[in-house]
Amino acid sequence: YRLGSKIPTPGINAAALTELAERAKGTMFGLYDMFSGQNLSQMTIFALGIMPYISASIILQLLTVVWPYLERLSKEGELGRRKITQYTRYGTIVLSVVQALGIAFFLERTTEVAGGLPLVYSPGWGFRLMTVLTLTTGSAFVMWLGEQITERGIGNGMSLIIFAGIVVGLPQAVILTLDLLRTGQMGPIRLLILLVLMICVIGAIVFVERGHRRVTVQYAKRVVGRRMYGGSSTHI
Repeated sequence: YRLGSKIPTPGINAAALTELAERAKGTMFGLYDMFSGQNLSQMTIFALGIMPYISASIILQLLTVVWPYLERLSKEGELGRRKITQYTRYGTIVLSVVQALGIAFFLERTTEVAGGLPLVYSPGWGFRLMTVLTLTTGSAFVMWLGEQITERGIGNGMSLIIFAGIVVGLPQAVILTLDLLRTGQMGPIRLLILLVLMICVIGAIVFVERGHRRVTVQYAKRVVGRRMYGGSSTHI
């Protein structure tokens, strides 16, 4: 997954894209980029990340409440869950195509970013189709990779992929914090408060994850008796 974050989408000016990413820091784009492991700002083959799969899963869960067919499938056990998973995969592909096409149009319209440099070298349907094919394939591969991690018992594959995307920016954040502390832009008290908040958040997460509720379970007693039928007896 991290190796794929170094493979760029064809036809994009890397210098202009870097300038665009710098301007988008602190916005919703920056937040989405953090969850994608900085793949979106670098426009790699994994730019869409796992988000189309998560969106498709949420849509299927909502449809289960209002669509009787999906509600019936959810109650059919393992077979029904496999069917819903298959529909989720189809929904992931559809959402990936739509999002990739939207990204292609956005990149084409952003014609001048850094000193008049174009963001896309050759705009047109050739670039759009290449972007859709590249990003959709990358999203499908990430989905498959997450499912393989889950099936082999390592953990929740989708959550681990999201975690890998977030934690990749941790070294840079630590270096930036140390620089702010060295230059006096951040005081020791502020750093101490930040560390205490981080410890409290981690403690709260561990507490919730390990929490359990004791539920009283009552079992019906089995009554054993003997009922007479003519000359024979039957145990009940």
